[in-house]
Amino acid sequence: MKKIKYNYYKKYKDIKEIIEKRYNILIIIIMIVIMVLFIKLFSVQVIKREYYNQKLKELTDNKIEGTTAPRGRIYDRNHKLIVDNKPKKIIYYEKKGLTIKQEIELAYQLANYLEINVLGNDNIYKTFWIKKYPNKANEKITKQEYELLEMRKITNNDILKYKMDRITEEELNKFNDLDKEAAYIYYLMNKGYKKDEKIIKEEDVSDEEYALIASNLNKLKGVNIRLDWDRIYLYQNTFKSILGTVSENVPLDLEDYYLEKGYNLDDRVGTSYLEYQYDDYLKGEKNIYEINENNDKVLKKEGKRGNDIVLTIDIELQKDIEEILEEELIKTKKEKNTEYYNRSFVIITNPKTGEILAMAGKQIIENEKSYKIYDYTPGVATSPLTVGSVVKGASHIVGYNNKALKIGEIRSDNCVKLAGTPLKCSWRPLGVLNDITALKKSSNTYQYYTAMKVANTKYVYNGSMSPNKEAFDKYRKTFNEFGLGTKTGIDLPVESTGNIGKSYVGGLLLDFSIGQYDTYTPLQLAQYIGTIANNGSRMQLHLLDSVYSSKNNEKIYSYKAKELNKVSTEEKYLNRVKEGFKEVMKYGGTGSGYIDLKYKPAGKTGTSQSFIDTNSDGKIDKETVSATFVGYAPYDDPEVTFTVASPDIYNYDNYSNYQTNVNRRIVSRVSKLYFEKYYKTN
Repeated sequence: MKKIKYNYYKKYKDIKEIIEKRYNILIIIIMIVIMVLFIKLFSVQVIKREYYNQKLKELTDNKIEGTTAPRGRIYDRNHKLIVDNKPKKIIYYEKKGLTIKQEIELAYQLANYLEINVLGNDNIYKTFWIKKYPNKANEKITKQEYELLEMRKITNNDILKYKMDRITEEELNKFNDLDKEAAYIYYLMNKGYKKDEKIIKEEDVSDEEYALIASNLNKLKGVNIRLDWDRIYLYQNTFKSILGTVSENVPLDLEDYYLEKGYNLDDRVGTSYLEYQYDDYLKGEKNIYEINENNDKVLKKEGKRGNDIVLTIDIELQKDIEEILEEELIKTKKEKNTEYYNRSFVIITNPKTGEILAMAGKQIIENEKSYKIYDYTPGVATSPLTVGSVVKGASHIVGYNNKALKIGEIRSDNCVKLAGTPLKCSWRPLGVLNDITALKKSSNTYQYYTAMKVANTKYVYNGSMSPNKEAFDKYRKTFNEFGLGTKTGIDLPVESTGNIGKSYVGGLLLDFSIGQYDTYTPLQLAQYIGTIANNGSRMQLHLLDSVYSSKNNEKIYSYKAKELNKVSTEEKYLNRVKEGFKEVMKYGGTGSGYIDLKYKPAGKTGTSQSFIDTNSDGKIDKETVSATFVGYAPYDDPEVTFTVASPDIYNYDNYSNYQTNVNRRIVSRVSKLYFEKYYKTN
């Protein structure tokens, strides 16, 4: 019995000790929690008091932003204004707790003050009739229908529909012009969300209307005025597609982009090309308002216009070049054998800096025996084409670098025949050539022999040439260093790198070496010739020159010329290519007569076989000839490059063998225009 009592006592004692230990632990935990809370409270109330007071103020401050501020202006390289903002007067309404009757009275007041282009319809007029004559409208509903509404067998929308349907033509016809204007204004006052700013009139607001509303704002509760803006283009459509567009609010497909940058969905933003590319510079700062106790807006921070940007473009030169293209397109379409020709491109750059002085593309469409010209300037960066022999300068460098071509090497311009392929020849028999005259006369076979050596293939008439990816890689690596087949770095949101062939069949390597396989954009050609002119330094092409603050007109950014890479070759090899390009422009060269020799031009012509889909069925069905030209001047100290491309200028499968010289005409006119404008002042 004693043993049982002892065990019971011991067990009781153990439990008591456990409880006491747990209780002590709980006390310690509670003390720690209290201490943590105290420290946190001390931090909030003492240490970070100012921080949280500011946060509280930010959360409770009833501040709102105004509408999008005017954007910055855009100037050309000579500081001629290209794009500006035109003030636009806005009359708007914000709900201020007016009753329906008061809003109707306000609508009539505005109808008396404003000339409104009424776009009303019967539904708008019927809705206004119901609001204006509520008792008469209610009488159109039967007692039984009201009972059904109370029993929830029909809805308020059903009741409204009954009222609308039962308004007679006679009742509506009693509305005169003033009633209809008031009805339409009332509709505008209640359109959209309750807190939205309701635009009453924003187009063609006269000075008299604006002043009349301004002087009567105290009588027009909720009505207000402000100045907005529209983008205007002082040179109309010249270069307009590259200048870009501005939206009325953030487009759906750009919502994520602009929301991440802190924009509101109703902000006006740049949506394409330069307006999009440089939106961060061009966007303005909005007015900041505070809502006071009377629910009125009080200006707290005045906004400002966006910063101004200066482009590298000479807008007068650009305008004249676009006119030349339009004239030549129309003239060429009237020539024989040009039914597939429909566009040409021109680019003028400074090879030392990468500045683009002008770039233009035009497209012509025939419609019922008349022609319509469209701007096609974005195509300089987005439309790859088969460029032909203009790439032979880069092909020479591949040959020199890989010991497949020696300076001064003599070769006969004999046709080449590989197994399974047609005979490959130059455009005509050219006799015995060296590396300079091969460029001057644009020999294809001279390049074929180089390409076979690069591929370690010994030429045998009608022999085979094995696929060789390594040889293609050697060519593409060097071409990329010149800007062919890679991005130029142009400051536009879109740019094509061209189309890269996927097959490595030996015969295609020969085509590649003369510009007949991979395709390149006109912009890539411009960078290519600029790299040659600039002694192998590939400069980033750009359209932005500088940015100026709209507040004090101080320059806040200036573009610095950027070298993307240096062509991997020896100077003596580049000099041989440049010597060949000089010869191209002289008598007997394929570029003879393109540019006046007094300006010391150097360049390279190109013709290529191109293939098009003439009936839009998705299948290539016609072979055409395209023409290209790249050049620079003066050859001893290049200051300018010219790139001109005209796809599909003629074809051989036709009733006529006539070959237009449109590309040569464009080069001649454009270069003359440039030198008359610039060169005479040097």
